[in-house]
Amino acid sequence: MAGTLFSVDSVYIGMEVVIAVASVIGNVMVVWAVKINKSLRDTTFCFIVSLALADIAVGALVIPLAITINIGLQTHFYSCLLVACTVLVLTQSSILALLAIAIDRYLRVKIPTRYKRVVTPRRAALAVVICWTVAFIVGLTPMLGWNNLKRCQENGSISSDLITTCKFENVISMDYMVYFNFFGWVLPPLLLMLFIYAEIFYMIHKQLNNKKLNTSHADPNRYYDKELNLAKSLALVLFLFAVSWLPLHIINCITLFCPERNKPKVVLYIAILLTHGNSAVNPIVYAFRIKKFRLAFQKIWQQYFCCKDTSALETQASDRKEMPTLDLQQATPPLSPQTEIPKPQPLSEPQQNQKAESPQKHKGQSSLLGQNAA
Repeated sequence: MAGTLFSVDSVYIGMEVVIAVASVIGNVMVVWAVKINKSLRDTTFCFIVSLALADIAVGALVIPLAITINIGLQTHFYSCLLVACTVLVLTQSSILALLAIAIDRYLRVKIPTRYKRVVTPRRAALAVVICWTVAFIVGLTPMLGWNNLKRCQENGSISSDLITTCKFENVISMDYMVYFNFFGWVLPPLLLMLFIYAEIFYMIHKQLNNKKLNTSHADPNRYYDKELNLAKSLALVLFLFAVSWLPLHIINCITLFCPERNKPKVVLYIAILLTHGNSAVNPIVYAFRIKKFRLAFQKIWQQYFCCKDTSALETQASDRKEMPTLDLQQATPPLSPQTEIPKPQPLSEPQQNQKAESPQKHKGQSSLLGQNAA
């Protein structure tokens, strides 16, 4: 039995390490893509960057702390409580970032002509600051007294100098997790986002079916098709977040309302891995569902990992596209009496052949002059 538990713990720690590496690398790529691609510097992608930063913190900070908690170290009560609150802060920031993305998409579809005047970069940055401020307030509430310190002192599971076994359920009150965190700050935003995306899809389909649009875009149908695809991608991110986090909150509800029910350790580990794995899934969704991110990821891979100068290639491609127009412009200059005589310049192309004879050039020029005179 001990060997089985040891193997389960080992598999759990190994999977946590893989998720941490994937989460950090993937979300760094997201931030990097927004930095190098000007078309991604939109208000929606500003909230996506906020979500990516929270996911980077999960991979770089929360998962190592979760592994430390799993080992069961003897630490000070408030040190362990701070570790647990860090997880709550990042979780809440992710939820609020998803809510901000949903509201931004709703305004983009609801008021397309006034969207850029209403949702300015400054207001978007202010919304990000508000989201993180609320996340810190909600996540750090247990540090203000809503914790299990008194319960641990009553049952004797903590020493006089407040040294205890660092476990999440030992320091965080299930009353706080269920009534305040889940019912107050997780479930209502998820339901609100579900309603917002349903409204977004309804408005887009209604506009596409009626084809009576009043927007500033030259092709409204194309505009709403693009909005529909992006809304589907972001709704998928929301769906994966809900699927990843709801099992752990359901386990917390079972712990509070049915404390005598035994929770298998494997089930608890799977729920924790789902919550952490969500941080590594979002970049994959962006890569496969959002074309701008996919192109930016390809550019990063080719330019910085394969050492290919993608900017030079793009410049050469654009030059090749522009050259024919330049030749046409040079081949058809405006006709004027002053400039007709020195007009043998288009015949300068045969100068590339160094073996051409000069008498042939003079004959060509004289024939041109005769034609111009005629």
